[in-house]
Parts: sequence; C-alpha cells; structure tokens
Amino acid sequence: MRIRVLIVDDEPPARRAVARLLEREPQVEVVGQCGDGESAVNAILHENPDLVFLDVQLPEMDGFEVASEVGARRMPTTIFVTAYDRYALRAFDTEAIDYLLKPIGRERFARALARAKQRIAERPNRAAAERLAALLDHVTTQDRYRERLPVAEHGRILFVKTSEIDWVEADGNYSRLHVGARHHQIRETLTNLENKLNPRDFLRIHRSTIVNVHRIKEIQPWFHGYHVVLLANGQELRMSRYQKDVAKRLGLH
Repeated sequence: MRIRVLIVDDEPPARRAVARLLEREPQVEVVGQCGDGESAVNAILHENPDLVFLDVQLPEMDGFEVASEVGARRMPTTIFVTAYDRYALRAFDTEAIDYLLKPIGRERFARALARAKQRIAERPNRAAAERLAALLDHVTTQDRYRERLPVAEHGRILFVKTSEIDWVEADGNYSRLHVGARHHQIRETLTNLENKLNPRDFLRIHRSTIVNVHRIKEIQPWFHGYHVVLLANGQELRMSRYQKDVAKRLGLH
C-alpha cells in the first residue's frame, strides 16, 4: 500500500526533520511540503494525500483552521505537530489520529505513523460499509418508523434494535447512538434520525439530544426553568426549557 504524505510546517528545519524520518519508509511518498495554511489547504484539495503532518502554529491560518477549511469529509488522516502540549486535546477533537511534540523522537514518530497506516487501511472498508448501511436503511423497511438501524463499524454492518437505544446525541452531520455501555456513530443528522424513530418511544428533549422514554427514571428541576432527565443507567441529560410539547408529555406542565 502506497501512502502519499504532505508535510506542513512554517519552519524549513522542521519540515526536513519529518522528511528525514520518512526516508526509511519504502511505502511512503512525500508529495509536497507547505509553509503556511493557505498553501496547505490548496495542496490537500489538489494532491489528495493520504496523510498530512500538520503544524498547529502556522502564519495567517493555523492547523485547526486548515482542517476546518478543508472539511471533515475531505481531510486526510492527520497527525498534528506542535511545540506545545496544550493543543493535544483540541487536536483529538478534530479526529486527528495523533499529535507529536517537537522535537520529535524517532520511536514516538514510528508509533504515530503505525497508527496512521492502520487508519488509512481501514478507510476504504469504512466508506464502503457506510454506503451499504445507507442502502440497507433505504431498502429493508417499508414502515415509517425503524425497528432496527444499520450501523457501519470496522467494515462490518451491525443492526441495532431501536428499542435497545438509551439515547442519541448529535455529532456534527452524524449521530451517536448510546446502547448500554457501547456507542455507535451513524451517518444521519439528528433531525433525519428523529423522523425515523417512533415518537411513541423517543423524545427530542434538546436540539442535540433524543432520549428513549422507556429509559427515563426521573426528571429533576434545574436552574431557570430547565430540567435534568435522569436515565436508569445514571446518565444525566439536560432538557431545553423551550421544549413545551415534550414537557407537557412528561407531565411537567
């Protein structure tokens, strides 16, 4: 498997350091190097690299802004590079595979690259599985409300019974199903998913939250007219004060 790599850093010595670490990798091809955010965006969109080593601190447009400008769907597997560990959590919020602190050690670099290779190898299977899940969702039921949801996971298709879902949260253009101790990401916006779930069993209590009413243990008052919905598993969820129909159904008004 050939891996095409883009190196982005505003410091030439730092770019050369990453390039040298990649020289021992016969499957890796460096397709470009960039010293600023704007050129990085253009290179990613035109070169379509499999992997980018992306410095956080760049002139005019930082590494996080580069990822945002490219967009999650077109952003390649990313390893952030930074001189400051305070950026680590934010790096993982962008779904980066790893982050490296300067100066970069050879062993730490090797571990990050190994993780990136695994992610890149899984991507085609994940994309194919998501397409199949969407097709199955379209053709397997004629009913308005779903009893099972197909979920793409590690190249497989899992079928999750809607009755087993505890709650659902928005995750950008995706939704995250919470089922017991497990969670699954599904390629549906929360609004689209809401239309597929039986309103007899599911309530949207917040713009980012849907809950299975059969999992609700109690509802507690909170500040300024808000309420906290407590599930049987101990999960606490906030209910929007503007959900008047929901509040009425739950007996709050």
